[in-house]
Amino acid sequence: MTALMELPQSRVLNVPHSAELELTNTCQLRCDHCFNNSGPEVPHGTMTLDDWKTVITECAELGIRAVQLIGGEPTAFPGWRDLVDHALSLEREVEVFSNLFHITGKGWETLSRPGVRLATSYYSVNAGEHDRVTNKPGSHAKTRANIVKAIESGIPIRAGVVRCHDGQLEELAVHELRALGVQAITLDDARGVGRASNGQPPTMNALCGNCARGRLAILPDGTVAPCVIGRWLEGGNVKDPGGLRAVLESPQWAKVAASIPPKATMKGCPPNDSNDCSPANTEACGPAYGFAPVSLGGCPPNDSDGCSPGYSPPKCVPQFSAVPVLLGGCPPNDSNDCSPANTEACAPKY
Repeated sequence: MTALMELPQSRVLNVPHSAELELTNTCQLRCDHCFNNSGPEVPHGTMTLDDWKTVITECAELGIRAVQLIGGEPTAFPGWRDLVDHALSLEREVEVFSNLFHITGKGWETLSRPGVRLATSYYSVNAGEHDRVTNKPGSHAKTRANIVKAIESGIPIRAGVVRCHDGQLEELAVHELRALGVQAITLDDARGVGRASNGQPPTMNALCGNCARGRLAILPDGTVAPCVIGRWLEGGNVKDPGGLRAVLESPQWAKVAASIPPKATMKGCPPNDSNDCSPANTEACGPAYGFAPVSLGGCPPNDSDGCSPGYSPPKCVPQFSAVPVLLGGCPPNDSNDCSPANTEACAPKY
C-alpha cells in the first residue's frame, strides 16, 4: 500500500475533499432527470482505464481524500474494479454510485472491500412509478433487491430520492428505504440539467451552491467541472499538460469557482428538503465537506454527521427524511437545508 507520506504535498489552495469521477456515459437505464443524458447506446467517453488511474493518483497527490465513481453507470465501465483497487491502494475512500440494476459476483466482492461505500437512487415504492422514471421495466425490482443485498452484506449504502413527476410517492420511498435499513437518505428535486432541462440551457439555479467548494468532477472526456451537475462550467481538462494539478492552479478554474453563487443564508425553508445536488455526496453540513467531519474539525456538534460523502449515519435523521415529525429526532423547524442550500442542518433551531 502506498504510504501517504510518500506523496508530494499540494500547492493548490482550497483542495477539494472529494472528486466525482464520471467514468462513462453508458447506462442500462434512461432516467428522465439524468444530468448527462446517459443511456444504453451512449458511448463510454474518451478517458481510458490508465487515464482514470492517473487521475486517482493525482487526487491522492493533491490530498483529495475521497473519490466517487459515477456515470452513467460506473459498473458498466470496463476496469471499474481496478479503479477501486487503485484508489484503495492510495488510501483513498471510495464511493460507487450505481443504479444497482446489475452487479456481478465479482462486483459484489469489490463493493464489500473495507473503505468502499455504495450509493444509489430510488424513486418510488410503486414499481411502475419507479420504472417510469428510469424508462426501464423491471428496474425497480432489481434495484430494490440489490439494496437489500447490500444491507445484508454489510456494505455501507446511502440512497437519494429525486422528485421527477407530479404525484410521485417519494415520501413513501424514503420510509421504505428506512424500513429496509438504509440510514443515510437524501431527498432532492430534479435539477434542470441534461435530460431534465427540457431543451433549455442550464443556469446557476440548478446548483446547490457547493460546487467547486469541497468537491470537483471529472467528466468522461477529461473535462474538469465543479460538479457533475455543473458540467457546462468547464475549468480545464486533465489530459492537458500538467493534468489535474494544473487545472486547479489555473485562472480558468478560479473563474469557474468564483462564478458559482455560494449557499444562501435565508431561513424558514421547510424541513423536508436537503442540501444536496443529487447524486453528489455533499450532505447538508455547511462547515465541511469531507469523509470524516470530526477529524477534519468541520461540523459543529449540533450539526449532522452526514458530511460529504455522508457515510456515517446522520445525527439528525429528519435531515434525510421527507417526514421528519414521524421519524422523530429534530424539531420541525430544524434540519432545513433546502436546495439550493440556505441554512445549516440541525444546528440550533432556526
